[in-house]
Amino acid sequence: MTPIGRYLEFVKIEHTLFAMPFALVGLLTASGGRPPAGVLLWVVVAMVGARSAAMAFNRILDRDLDARNPRTADRHLPAGRVGLPGSIAFTALAAAVFVAAAWRLNDLCFALSPAALAAVFFYSATKRFTSWSPLFLGLGLAIAPVGAWLAVTGAFAPFPLLIAAGVLFWVAGFDTIYGCQDEEFDRRSGLHSPAARFGVTGALRLARAFHVLAVLTLAVAVRAAPGLGAGALAGVAVMALLLALEHRVVAGGNLRRIDMAFFTLNSWAGTAVLGGVLLDLYIL
Repeated sequence: MTPIGRYLEFVKIEHTLFAMPFALVGLLTASGGRPPAGVLLWVVVAMVGARSAAMAFNRILDRDLDARNPRTADRHLPAGRVGLPGSIAFTALAAAVFVAAAWRLNDLCFALSPAALAAVFFYSATKRFTSWSPLFLGLGLAIAPVGAWLAVTGAFAPFPLLIAAGVLFWVAGFDTIYGCQDEEFDRRSGLHSPAARFGVTGALRLARAFHVLAVLTLAVAVRAAPGLGAGALAGVAVMALLLALEHRVVAGGNLRRIDMAFFTLNSWAGTAVLGGVLLDLYIL
């Protein structure tokens, strides 16, 4: 694999798909389905830059923990497939790309870009002192629809904030599920996580509560949004079905198919909502 390929794999660039649909929801709704091409381009660049910087920072901060955890010992830094100096340089470059994209969008996005980076970086430290770290990850991804809305309008509004709240709870739910794999390791290492605090069964109950809040919040958001209606609501309903299936896959603490629950179903959940928004804006 080329050095560029190793670093793209290092940050799991394909997982940008988790937050991208909701950034596009914010962008398309703010523009009535007609976003300027330049704004669309720089929103996508900003998303990729911020998410890549956050993931690289997480891998750097957790490199010693990852080396001790059998599940994560083969990650790029502990396995030596990338070096620490190169990882730091990659993080700085990705962060600079994000800030440059925010600068190209408008003055408000540029002014808020350091706060956005601070939020997505802060998540990586939270499991060292709080059991609610999934909410901080959710906050980091919740910035996406708000930022995309600001890129078009230059002003805050209730709709993107409601979408952001839905994203926060959605991400917190699936991160809580994913963290169940490390229950024993987290306890041995003195790390805080829902699974370490409540056990796998309790953590899965918490994840269900997060996902119920996510669906309800998103439903309220699309009902209140100008230009959205039956299509977007149908998208939220499909998302609810996918989340229900996700919880069925891991029911009873069965984590053998957690990759299907975490990666496959979650990637389709956000896409379902975006698909419903596209229906309303361009067809219905």
